Amino acid sequence: MKEFTLFERAIDVTFADKAILTTAFTHRSYLNENPGTGLEHNERLEFLGDAVLELIVTNYLYRRYPEEPEGRLTSYRAALVNAVIIAEIATGLNMNDYLLLSKGEAKDVGKARQYILANTYEALLGAIYLDQGYDIAKKFVEETLLPRVDEIVAKKLWRDPKSLVQEMAQEHFGVTPAYKVESESGPDHDKHFTIGIYFGDELIATGKGKSKQEGEQSAASEALVKRNWL
Repeated sequence: MKEFTLFERAIDVTFADKAILTTAFTHRSYLNENPGTGLEHNERLEFLGDAVLELIVTNYLYRRYPEEPEGRLTSYRAALVNAVIIAEIATGLNMNDYLLLSKGEAKDVGKARQYILANTYEALLGAIYLDQGYDIAKKFVEETLLPRVDEIVAKKLWRDPKSLVQEMAQEHFGVTPAYKVESESGPDHDKHFTIGIYFGDELIATGKGKSKQEGEQSAASEALVKRNWL
């Protein structure tokens, strides 16, 4: 089992319930491969953490930008809580070292791992909220994620990635990007889509999401990064 003492020190949170911290890092694939461990997967914590994160970020943006309209604030929030940025934050916290994954998932360090890391960050936030309360959860987000707000606003990363990548693709290549479902997995109530973005016949990037629309936005964001258009 993972030892989380160094991680707790790094994030300055000491859990009263160590089991809930382990749960936050437990991917469903690990339980499928290791039945009988008595552990729970982190999907319920992710569900909770997603809502806590949205509240903390929304409250911060509302107070930080009192003159901005609702639509602009929504764009800021969407840019901040997307999987790419959250996965970068999780990587910076060395969360990779603590993931409980199946052997197959552990070998995949590409897009699938990025998605897992983003979900685990949300699960961790859910665990902090349950174990330590809202104020500590808020402090964690303020110290890890909210410092990215200034960059997002300054570089206009809040602009809709699909609109921006279309504008750039037409300007540089004279093409309109097309999106294609590369794969989908999961039951009907919990679908996960992998979407490819194409310039003509060329696959530029892929993105993942819980809906096709979310996957397309993620793919567009990845394309912007790959083409150095940010």
